[in-house]
Amino acid sequence: MTSSAPHQSVFLRDLRLATAHNLVTRTGGGDIRLPTDTPTHYLQALIDGLCELSLRDPLTGLANRRHFRTVIEREIDRVARSGETALLLMLDIDHFKQINDTYGHIAGDMVLQSVAQTLSEGIRPMDTLARYGGEEFAIVLPICPPHQGHTVAERLRQAIEATPIRISSGQALHITVSIGGVFAPQWVRSTTPLWTERADRQLYLAKSAGRNCVFVEDPPDSTVSAEEKGLLFSHLPHIDIEENDANDTASNVNTEAQRQVITP
Repeated sequence: MTSSAPHQSVFLRDLRLATAHNLVTRTGGGDIRLPTDTPTHYLQALIDGLCELSLRDPLTGLANRRHFRTVIEREIDRVARSGETALLLMLDIDHFKQINDTYGHIAGDMVLQSVAQTLSEGIRPMDTLARYGGEEFAIVLPICPPHQGHTVAERLRQAIEATPIRISSGQALHITVSIGGVFAPQWVRSTTPLWTERADRQLYLAKSAGRNCVFVEDPPDSTVSAEEKGLLFSHLPHIDIEENDANDTASNVNTEAQRQVITP
């Protein structure tokens, strides 16, 4: 025998929602209007808005570290299941402390916002850009071909270097970034700490090399030779290794043709 709790009505006037309402409508941009047709719709929209804000960096509007970790975990799972590629880039603004000390924290905030905007304009809708902490940014790029990894990172570095940041009516700053990148191991279930630590090592190499440069680790070779396929599948009946190689090649060509090309 089961019992159910008595139904209790919730009245909006009994809830202290002013702070949450102002946070969602003002921080969300454009003076967002929450629906008021029913209390249920209003509360659901308010909850959704608060959840969205909890995943965003308030200064730049980018994904925050909490959200980014979720994206990384999802991407690791996808790569392990599909064998597709995924690139993780870590970016650090060069000499950012000096900018704050010389021009003030307001100028520093303007630099962070400008870098966020430049990076947002240089990636695909399918990529995820986050403010990882302080002056550090991170990007996950799914289905990024290995031969394009360094090219993509270098294009972002050049875009930031070429974008002057006006901090006052008569003064503009020219900044640079150091970038480190690594590909997730294909067909292997890595971990979030391992992937990010590998990217951090490449970023450290870029900074040690003088900053304003890109270091992208060469992806591991995950191809399987015909001999290895023979060892793997020889015990199975009616498998033609050469025919499988031809089918794999055709499949890879078709898959590559359907992928979205990474463009500036």
